Amino acid sequence: MISLTRLNGKAIILNAILIELIEETPDTMITLTTGKKITVLEKAEVVVSLVRTYMQEIGSVRATIKSRDAEGS
Repeated sequence: MISLTRLNGKAIILNAILIELIEETPDTMITLTTGKKITVLEKAEVVVSLVRTYMQEIGSVRATIKSRDAEGS
């Protein structure tokens, strides 16, 4: 889960695994795998950094890399 801020200043906690797309339009809009869109104050690069950190914390990034290495790609 990552902490973000809606445009109205309200803090939210978002399940980073559900993020499908991040766009700056110029506001940062996050599209979830459910189709729901959330607009936040943080820049796209900040959201990406938060997601990467979260994935590393839960071991998702390492598991994906190990899986690719095992397949020989």
